[in-house]
Order: sequence, then structure tokens, then C-alpha cells
Amino acid sequence: MTAYTLDDFARLIDHTNLHADASPADMAQLCQEAKDYHFKMVAINQVQAKRCAEALKGTDIDTGAAIAFPLGQTTIAAKVFETQDAIANGANEIDYVLNITELKAGNDAYITDEMTQIVQVCHAANVPCKVIFENCYLTKAEITRAATIAKKVQPDFIKTATGFGTGGATVTDVRLMKQTVGPHVKVKAAGGIRNSDDFLAMIAAGADRIGTSAGIKIINALKQRMAVDHVNSIEMQR
Repeated sequence: MTAYTLDDFARLIDHTNLHADASPADMAQLCQEAKDYHFKMVAINQVQAKRCAEALKGTDIDTGAAIAFPLGQTTIAAKVFETQDAIANGANEIDYVLNITELKAGNDAYITDEMTQIVQVCHAANVPCKVIFENCYLTKAEITRAATIAKKVQPDFIKTATGFGTGGATVTDVRLMKQTVGPHVKVKAAGGIRNSDDFLAMIAAGADRIGTSAGIKIINALKQRMAVDHVNSIEMQR
């Protein structure tokens, strides 16, 4: 059993605003909320990296840039450049969308090359790299193949979804990804996680990071649950 305090739970959350019409004021609010709740990261579109990095300067909250988002349909060279540009502008975490077309076509060599190049750029800069699978478009066999590649390449995380596809995270997929990738690569659950029950279920299934735009609601619900139970932590079986 692992005991999680409220802050432990908050530090699992990538506080997210990836909307195309997000304003500078929205970004400022996102960063302030991340400070107020001590979330692990703000998850934003790549073009917002500099703005958010400046807003979070001096804190332990990361700026996470989404690369080739949300479709993943750009060349490896384009993804590498976008990653480099994001890091140059202050991003200190990267979430990129793999090439779903090539994965579904069985082109594992392409997926391996793409993942290797982006992970190398990230790790050379000491920046964690997360690979977004977009599981709603994949079969279980395809999810397993992508996770098997990640087990060899070793990004920091593999991730369930962008939140912009036809479906989001499921407990079944999180378990499959974690069982396949092993202990050296973590799993991020994202897409459709909007309440504390789903949040806890993803952690129990093996997720070490949760991407959500409902982090404040989730943390407040957990705070209320702890207050009712008169406890300072929640124990979970991992």
C-alpha cells in the first residue's frame, strides 16, 4: 500500500489547457492555478511555452509543451525541430503525438526512429519526454506494439490520449500499457479524467501522471473526502 497526501496527489497532475482559443489571460490563470494547487506541470500548446515558463519561473512547476498536437501527422524532422524550439523557449517537459498512421501500417522501424530522435533531444536537455499513443484509434495489439517499442527506447512516459480524439483514458488501457512497458517507463493517463473516482482508478491501474483540465475539481473533492474521513492521506494498492 502507498499513502498519498493531498499534495502527493496534486503533484501527479498535469494541469491542462490546450484549447486553440486560449488567451494570454487564460494562460496566466492556468499558471496561477498550478501555483495555488502545486500541480506538477502545466500542459499547453507549444507556442505558449515561453509565456508559461516565464510565469512559472522560480517555482518547481514544469512547463509541458505539446508537440505535433493533436494529430501527430508531421514528419520526424518537424517534430524534432518543434521539440528543440519548445525547449529553447523554456519548456522543460515534452508530450509528443506519435505517427498513428505509421503505427497502424505496421511500420515499427519508423515509430522507433521517431521516438528515438525525440527522446534523444529531450534527454540531452534533461527534459522528460512523454509519447502520446491516442489509444482510441488503436487496437490492443497496436497499443502493445507501441509500448514494446517504448520499453526499448525508454522515453520517460507513455501516454493514453490527447483528449482531442474520439476517446480518452481507460483503466484497461493503462493496465495494458504499464504491464507491457515495465518498471523503467511510466504511464500518463489523459483524456476524459474529470472526477476523483476516475483519477484514483487510473493511479491504481498504474498511472504515475494524470493529464486533466479538472485538476482543481479533483483535488477539492479529495480534500473533502479526507476531511470527512478525518485522515491526512489515502492509502492505495499499486
